[in-house]
Amino acid sequence: MSSFLTLQPIGFIRTQKQVKFQARHQPAETEPERNVLELLPGCDYELALRDLAGFSRIWLIWWFHRNTGWRPQVLPPRGPAQRRGVFATRSPHRPCPLGLTPVQLIKIEGRQLILGACDLVDGTPVFDIKPYVADYDSFPDERAGWIDDVNAILAAPPQFTVQFAPLAEEQAHWLISGWQIDFRPRLFELLSRDPSPHKTRRIRPRRNTPHFEIGCGAWRAIFAVEENKVKVLEIEPGYPRRFLVDPAREGMPDAAAQLAFLEFWPERA
Repeated sequence: MSSFLTLQPIGFIRTQKQVKFQARHQPAETEPERNVLELLPGCDYELALRDLAGFSRIWLIWWFHRNTGWRPQVLPPRGPAQRRGVFATRSPHRPCPLGLTPVQLIKIEGRQLILGACDLVDGTPVFDIKPYVADYDSFPDERAGWIDDVNAILAAPPQFTVQFAPLAEEQAHWLISGWQIDFRPRLFELLSRDPSPHKTRRIRPRRNTPHFEIGCGAWRAIFAVEENKVKVLEIEPGYPRRFLVDPAREGMPDAAAQLAFLEFWPERA
């Protein structure tokens, strides 16, 4: 048997999530969200979709296309900074980087599937669609190993309060009003639970300062911690100007917004 298999995507997901920070590790359906799975033309997929409209939820099987290589042990973003065997996690760093996500099926329009919340970034290749059948696919009483322990911790109220300093508040408002960029909900969620340094959560000490920084997709937030209070001090672009204007790096996320930010706050360059 050959060591290699050839797979052809049936389509690609279109979302507003350009970077991994925007894609939650599990879909959050508390807020309305609209995503589109565009199936490829000329493959009779219109016929393959027949009878699927009666299902309210489907499984997507897809590829972690931005990952290279794999790790036998990984550091999950949830819970304490403890490495786990990759097969006991949903990490993208897998021997075969396949993803599996249940999503709401809102409607079908030709070769387009209109979907609810998902954890896929824009452009993710999708290999297959399967209907979600609750009688066979749901086992709510089964054990979830170390995740049960983490969930018990997360069920408790957040241990930290998070507030924005005036400069950070001004910068966040500028991003929202001018560029529709808002990473505050995810930022509050992460920092209110545990602001300590964590590689996967992209939290690390700020060099030559007593502060910390957290990666927020294409941006960084600088913050300080005092007892159980976290104060976000300022926001800055995640890339230097020389990267943003380099033609060889075309397509960097939020490049135009970052350049405009550096014009408005030149000292952040």
